[in-house]
Amino acid sequence: MSGHDRALVEVDGPWTHRQISAGGTRFHVVEAGEGPLVLLLHGFPEFWWSWHNQLVSLPAAGYRVVAVDLRGYGGSDKPPRGYDLVTLAGDAAGLVRALGEANAIVVGHDWGGLLAWTMGVYHQKVVQRLAVVSAPHPLRLRQAVAGDPRGQGWATRHTFGFQLPLWPERRLVRDDAALVGKLLHEWSGPGWPDERTERLVRKAVQIPGAAHSALEYHRWLIRSQARPDGIRYAHRMRAPIQAPTLQLHGAVDTCTLPASAQGSGRYVRAPYRWKLIDGAGHFPHQERPGAFDEQFLGWLSDPEPEH
Repeated sequence: MSGHDRALVEVDGPWTHRQISAGGTRFHVVEAGEGPLVLLLHGFPEFWWSWHNQLVSLPAAGYRVVAVDLRGYGGSDKPPRGYDLVTLAGDAAGLVRALGEANAIVVGHDWGGLLAWTMGVYHQKVVQRLAVVSAPHPLRLRQAVAGDPRGQGWATRHTFGFQLPLWPERRLVRDDAALVGKLLHEWSGPGWPDERTERLVRKAVQIPGAAHSALEYHRWLIRSQARPDGIRYAHRMRAPIQAPTLQLHGAVDTCTLPASAQGSGRYVRAPYRWKLIDGAGHFPHQERPGAFDEQFLGWLSDPEPEH
């Protein structure tokens, strides 16, 4: 990665930038605080900056917080393959071990949320608690898209459009990644994104290889469904989540409809809590950071987080 690209992702703040290897892949992580480990996994089309508010608030509450650029994003490696949820969950579990911990509180937004759900099944011992933001359980998402084609099916139309070769990559980065800015505005509630966040996200997706890698996630999700790997994944994901789980969702999310995320609790055997964040769209941890942190920290401090 060039010095210019590194400067784009290594934004200064009350945190430390590091490179960590896990499973042969090098990841850019941003770390702050001391205490129990909270691993933060961003979604599409962002990078670690998605969690910049929580990189301040969670250390102040006594946690060691690590936000990672997922495989293919930001300052992390962009290998030609490995953009399936099983490999990505292995990346995150390997990162927890590389950070010197046996387990972590895992928090995932959007694609990071699908990845967090997957960790909860494939790497149960690594997930101490699970918090999922704007992301239904993967099997619930399939049901919502198939069962509500005019609702969640239409809301997910970008993923179907991304299945074409080459052209979506070009469209994503064209005109200084104008489409990325458009998606941020369309999927959020009023008043977000702020100018700095939009600029950073649009620049980060233009790092060589980032747009292609980001779209490979979407391609695997659709193309694998009829393949042996996708069928195996769906079968395995029926296993119940054993970690206490918090599911947070923006009440005005137009990308992943709240009704599509509801019902994910049927896949959780442990204590489970569902909360809507009023006035927030697809990015509640950035749009309403105070309300998000109140729900999240309240749940973390609750020894029996049933409801």
